[in-house]
Amino acid sequence: MATIALTADNLESTIEDNDIVLIDFWAEWCGPCKMFGPIFEAASDKYEDVTFAKVDTEAEQVVAAQFGIQSIPTVAAFREQILVFAQPGALPAEALDELIGQLKALDMDDVRKKIAEAQAQAELQGDN
Repeated sequence: MATIALTADNLESTIEDNDIVLIDFWAEWCGPCKMFGPIFEAASDKYEDVTFAKVDTEAEQVVAAQFGIQSIPTVAAFREQILVFAQPGALPAEALDELIGQLKALDMDDVRKKIAEAQAQAELQGDN
């Protein structure tokens, strides 16, 4: 599977319609982005059950701002519409493989439970 260009127009549907979405935030002028690009592309061919998307932070400034991108490259990952990973810096191929393995192994019921607990705790603290 090749990567797709993620834009403000297709961001929501891409995240909603796919189980795992990996996003590479990049720019043409960014040297580390150019080094990471082929690694990301190769992984997209290797993992057909994962959606690989790229955001050109120059062309899609609104999307980059929504994610609070301050450094590129940044890799973000969604699993079942929940942002579960976001980290600046280019990843070596082995680290990207490891990340994908961890994403696939996530117990999403546990993740949702922890999110609900954190929200409940925040609400309790807000009432004090």
